[in-house]
Amino acid sequence: MAKRSPLIVGLDVGTYKISAIVAEVGEDGVQIVGIGTAPSNGLRKGVVVNIDATVESIRKAVDEAELMAGCEIHNVFTGIAGPHVKGFNSHGVVAVKATEVSAGDVERVLDAARAVALPMDRQVVHVLPQEFVVDDQDGIKQPVGMAGVRLESKVHIITASVTSTQNIVKCCERAGLHVADLVLEPLAAAEAVVTAEERELGVALIDIGGGTTDIIVFHNGAVKHTAVLPIGGNHLTNDIATGLRTPFADAEKIKQRFGCALSNMVARSETIEVPSVGGRSPRVLSRHILAEIIEPRVEEIFALVAREVARSGYEEILASGVVVTGGSTVLEGVPELAEQVFHLPVRLGVPLSVGGLADVVSSPMHATGVGLVLYGLRRSANGAAHNGRFWNRVRHRVNELFREIF
Repeated sequence: MAKRSPLIVGLDVGTYKISAIVAEVGEDGVQIVGIGTAPSNGLRKGVVVNIDATVESIRKAVDEAELMAGCEIHNVFTGIAGPHVKGFNSHGVVAVKATEVSAGDVERVLDAARAVALPMDRQVVHVLPQEFVVDDQDGIKQPVGMAGVRLESKVHIITASVTSTQNIVKCCERAGLHVADLVLEPLAAAEAVVTAEERELGVALIDIGGGTTDIIVFHNGAVKHTAVLPIGGNHLTNDIATGLRTPFADAEKIKQRFGCALSNMVARSETIEVPSVGGRSPRVLSRHILAEIIEPRVEEIFALVAREVARSGYEEILASGVVVTGGSTVLEGVPELAEQVFHLPVRLGVPLSVGGLADVVSSPMHATGVGLVLYGLRRSANGAAHNGRFWNRVRHRVNELFREIF
C-alpha cells in the first residue's frame, strides 16, 4: 500500500457555520480531499457562548470531512475571531552580537518588539514582522547575514482575550482534536484569496462572516493594520426577518437564494414567496423590496470599514483596491456596492492555488478554511527548515569540537 502524503486540516469555527477542510500535500501542490460543514449553534459574534453545542457542531463537521477524505483527523489549525481581537504596531531594537546579523539576533529583536505591557486577560496570538532596519537601512525583509551593529524590527502584534481563546481550544479538545495553532481568521483568509502582488502594492481584505466583519490591510508585503467589527451577515438576516415578518430560518434561506445588495439590479416585476409567522399563509412580495432591506445594511457595513481604514491612516496606500470575501459576500451586487462606497477597484475573493475539490471550495465562504490549510502548510515548511538549520548548527559545532580535540 502506497504511503499517503501528509494531511493538513483547517477548522473554521464561525458564527454561522463550522467547516473542516482536509488537504493533502503532494508533488502537484495542495489538493483538497475532504470537506465537512455543520451549522454553528454555540457561537455569537465569533465567541463561544455554549461549549456543548459548539463541541457537537465541531464533531459533525469533522466526521463529515473524515468520511469524505477517508482518514482520521487528530490535529487542526483553528481560526479565531471576534471583537475581543485587537492589533497594534510595535518595534524593538537590539545590538548585533557579531559582525553580521544572525538568526539569533532576529529572534531577540522580535522578542524585544513583543515585550509590551498587556493586561492579565490578554495574550499575544501573532507577532507579524513588517520590516527590519540594520544601521538605519530600512525596508529589509531578511536581515540574516547582513553586516551591522544595530538591528531594529517593526512588527504588527495581534492579541486576543485569554478566556475566548481557551474556550475555542477547549471545544476542539473535547471533540478529540489537538489544536496545532490558533490563527487570526482574516490572516488565514488572506493566505487563500490575496495575491503576493496585491500585498506589495497595498490592499484591504474585508471578510464578512455571520457575526463579525474582519479587516486586514497589507502594504509592502506586510500586515499594517487589523480590526474586527461586531457586525455581519446575521444582522442582514435579522433585518429581513423583521422587515418581511418571517421566521429567522426562512429569512436566512431567502437571503441566500434571492438576496441582492443593490436594489437597482433587481426588476420590480420579480417576485418571491415569503413564509409567514404563526401559521399564516405565505405571501408573494417583490424581490425589489428584499433588496431595499439588504442594501442599507451592507452599505452601513462598508461605511464602518471605510471609517476604520481611514482612522488607521492607510486609506491612501490601497493601490490594489479592496478584496471582499466571507459567506455574506456571495450576495449579488456586493462588489458593486463596495466600489461605490470605497471609490476603489473591488473584487470577490475566492480560494486560489488549490487542486482536488477546488470547484467545491471555490466560494468566498470557504476562504478561511482553505487559508487555514495553506497557513498550516507554510508553518510546517518553516518549522522543518528551522529544525534543519538547528541540526546543521549542532553538527557544525560538534565537528569544530572534534577538530579542537584531535
